[in-house]
Amino acid sequence: MRLVTLALAIALLTTPVLSDLILLKVDRRVDLTSHIVRITATLKVENGGSDLVSEILLAFPELQVNNLAYLTATTKEGKGKSKTSGAGLPIEVANPEGMPPALRFYSVSLPKPLSEGEILNLDVLAVFTHTLRPFPQEITQADIQLVVFQDSAHYLSPYAVKVQSLTVKLPESRLESYTKLENTKAQGLEIKYGPYENLAPFSYTPIAVHFETKHPFATAPEVVREIEISHWGNVQITEHYNIVHGGAKSKGEFSRLEYQARPQIRGASAFRHLVAKLPPRAHSIYYRDEIGNISTSNVWGDSKKTELLIEPRYPMFGGWRTAFTIGYGLPLQDFLFQSEGKRYLNITFGSPINELVIDNLTVKVVLPEGSQDFSVSTPFPVKQGQETKVSHLDVVGRPVIVLEKSNVVPEHNQYFQVYYKFNKLSMLREPFMLIFGFFSLFVACIVYMHVDLSISKSSPSYLAKLQWDEVRATIQQIESMINQCLTIHEKLEASLRDLSRTGDVQACKTARKTADNLLKEHSKELKPLISFLQSSPQAAHTLQKVEELLAKERELQDRLMAKHSTVVDCYERKFAGRDIEARVAPLQQKIVTLRQEVEDLLDYIDEI
Repeated sequence: MRLVTLALAIALLTTPVLSDLILLKVDRRVDLTSHIVRITATLKVENGGSDLVSEILLAFPELQVNNLAYLTATTKEGKGKSKTSGAGLPIEVANPEGMPPALRFYSVSLPKPLSEGEILNLDVLAVFTHTLRPFPQEITQADIQLVVFQDSAHYLSPYAVKVQSLTVKLPESRLESYTKLENTKAQGLEIKYGPYENLAPFSYTPIAVHFETKHPFATAPEVVREIEISHWGNVQITEHYNIVHGGAKSKGEFSRLEYQARPQIRGASAFRHLVAKLPPRAHSIYYRDEIGNISTSNVWGDSKKTELLIEPRYPMFGGWRTAFTIGYGLPLQDFLFQSEGKRYLNITFGSPINELVIDNLTVKVVLPEGSQDFSVSTPFPVKQGQETKVSHLDVVGRPVIVLEKSNVVPEHNQYFQVYYKFNKLSMLREPFMLIFGFFSLFVACIVYMHVDLSISKSSPSYLAKLQWDEVRATIQQIESMINQCLTIHEKLEASLRDLSRTGDVQACKTARKTADNLLKEHSKELKPLISFLQSSPQAAHTLQKVEELLAKERELQDRLMAKHSTVVDCYERKFAGRDIEARVAPLQQKIVTLRQEVEDLLDYIDEI
């Protein structure tokens, strides 16, 4: 830093004088009560030459220009306690010849040229961001936050200065150190340098002030502000914030217990809340983050303003970040007007949060669908773009005007205008769409309730369905009869078990005769069913399995009857149990196999 200062000083000493203007008196005031540095200079300018002068040059070091967020100049009228004119003078970047690259110049156009000997009073406000440098750069939870401010005790100007003074206003009474020059005095919350007389052009005397500050270093790397216009009576504002504490970074562990017990000592460098000043008739206000609604916020207001207290979920120490969204509605008649056949929105550009530095601000103005011929008027240069947003009941989407600006401070929270044309008949588009939608729904319901949508009984598909239903019912009847036959088979087996236990041959013969009669009746009942399946085309793919099922079941009947006759005959001849088992063993093995095959076929046919 010392080498840069030395190089700047050498460059300034060799810089030529630009004109015969003389600064009779310069009174500078540096406000360090916030992390946004505001420098106000009151200049008393005299034309010491014979030529008319229509502009005044303002000079800044290149390092300061990189952080220059806002610059304005206004004239003063009257004598003594002069009155400042409301309109700012036009300011443009200037590139005078022969100037060193370490300086940047801005040209202020005067309302009228200054003649020889004429005097003009001028107020210049320069707002800088990221100028206060934390020193030390890292602190613990219990440490205080100290910052360093660097500037020049002499007013840097291409013109000679007769008398100049500088006042530095501090936020706290604790002052670690400051540069002491001739005519320097520190008293209370102010440090005064000067007055200094007869300063040559481009005089530059570096100073540094090391002091304590508890002001929140609220910095937003990115903010997206969406303004949506509805001609049905509302302007909806939605603002997305990503905020970081830009002061000295916190190191070490954080103890919430110590913070809650002594927040003024164990959290002096942190901030707990931010305040957003909303328009007086704001309504439907919400504050939430990715988790959901944050209930610690508070709102109060009167006829002149509405204030929203934004309290994050945790205290913000240096380097800590948080992201949240706030939204609110505004009455349309307060911000939308008509002029020369056009409608125009008149609303503020910047963020409503107090003392917030925004590195990149994007303002999106969502116009109603059907808006045409739109234009934008802003009090300062911005980057403009356009996109489309599709919302509910939109056909082609709503035009969105996108305005972007970097390095935004509260001074940028000025009114800007968006002009556009809109046909009143376009407002009826959405109501008509809703009416037509509901009408179509009701008509569809009426048609559905009164029109027979069933398949015609004479159509081939309907007849095919009826035939298949008949085939399916016939197959189910066959399956039922086969299951009844299997039940009869079980009764035959049971009669043989009773024979082995009681030896009653006559009862066993009676059971066989009864089973034989039942099976013959089932066989007669199955014949017409099989005949129907054979004559139906719909049963072609199942007929083979059904016939196979009947054949297996008939064979199973024959085997069971043979087994039953063999066992009864052996009991009449008084055969031993082993001999009876030996005689029926081949039959029993075949019966088991057939029964399994019948059950598999039943399962297969049931799945069709």
